[in-house]
Amino acid sequence: QVQLVESGGGLVQAGRSLRLSCLASGSAFNRDAMAWYRQAPGKQRELVARIGRTGNTNYADSVKARFIISRDNAKNTVYLQMNSLNPEDTAVYYCNLRTFGSGNDYWGQGTQVTVSS
Repeated sequence: QVQLVESGGGLVQAGRSLRLSCLASGSAFNRDAMAWYRQAPGKQRELVARIGRTGNTNYADSVKARFIISRDNAKNTVYLQMNSLNPEDTAVYYCNLRTFGSGNDYWGQGTQVTVSS
């Protein structure tokens, strides 16, 4: 059973930073692609950042140069370092795992990030 547990969300002022963590279990983490998505009220869920098993990364234009995705395979954990936050970053952030063999997607419970002005 694949499980994803997220942590690190909260309330911060604009210009500050947050670091999200996602601990994975029940999968061959070192072979899986990981990603962070977010969903703001009234909007569709969107891809924020993705990292492959070899460490290659992709970012949404809105967060490029501000956010950094990374992974620690020894700890089965993926991180999202969020810098220079602004109120438009306010959303529920979801951790995503895509299995190597089947391409099945698994999701975390989501963690709320609120940025005040």
